[in-house]
Amino acid sequence: MSTIVYCHAHPDDEASQTSGAMARAAAEGHRVVVVFATNGDHGEVAADAVEGETVADHRRREAEASAQAIGLARIAWLGYADSGMTGWEQNDAEGSFHRADLDEAARRLADVLDEEEADVLVGYDWHGGYGHPDHVKVHHLVHRAAPLARRTPRLLESTMNRTAMTRQFDEGRAAGFEMEWSPEDPMDDGNPLGTPEDEITWEVDVSAYLEHKRGALEAHRSQASDIDEFLSMPADLFAQFFGSEYYIEPGVQGPMRPGWPF
Repeated sequence: MSTIVYCHAHPDDEASQTSGAMARAAAEGHRVVVVFATNGDHGEVAADAVEGETVADHRRREAEASAQAIGLARIAWLGYADSGMTGWEQNDAEGSFHRADLDEAARRLADVLDEEEADVLVGYDWHGGYGHPDHVKVHHLVHRAAPLARRTPRLLESTMNRTAMTRQFDEGRAAGFEMEWSPEDPMDDGNPLGTPEDEITWEVDVSAYLEHKRGALEAHRSQASDIDEFLSMPADLFAQFFGSEYYIEPGVQGPMRPGWPF
């Protein structure tokens, strides 16, 4: 069995992006750890927040509930503040992840890798899926941290299959559904969403773990703008959008293959 460390930018990213594979790995006996780079303090204020509780405190509690739903062995926090979206003044705020020294952040992550004797480290594709500054920084972070660990872990990059999503959107429009955006539209950094299929290494079937993914998403209810949309999907549409997760393995040539990289 392996120890797999996932590095995510904010609490709730694990739920929407990789919770299916995380749950599958945990169920198969792997030790699965999540590291959050930021505290997510620029997220939405929870409707059920406890008096005196900060956004970061609430999201930490949500992360613990999500980890329980997935079956994670540990949560670790690198201790940085959420940097906000591209161009926000919070990008350069004191303590923000975007402003953090990359070598220092990589050392913090490498320390977790050493504590866990990690076999695999999972980050994001080159633009963090949609260009969020903290997601882009995670990409650079995992590539810098991996060789700093006493034992260099195998590296994977979580991504979204732009080709498949565009096909799904086209099918939806043909069926009469109104779509206000497209995966081909410019995202936070001006690039389209995710990665073209011919640049992806692994298509991972997580259809047997959709209830774990729902549970993880449910745990992050405070982030209502996205989570409510995901959880309101009919079961068949939810399965279509979340039944597969995608990974790039640097240095491994295509084409994309269905399989299990762990």
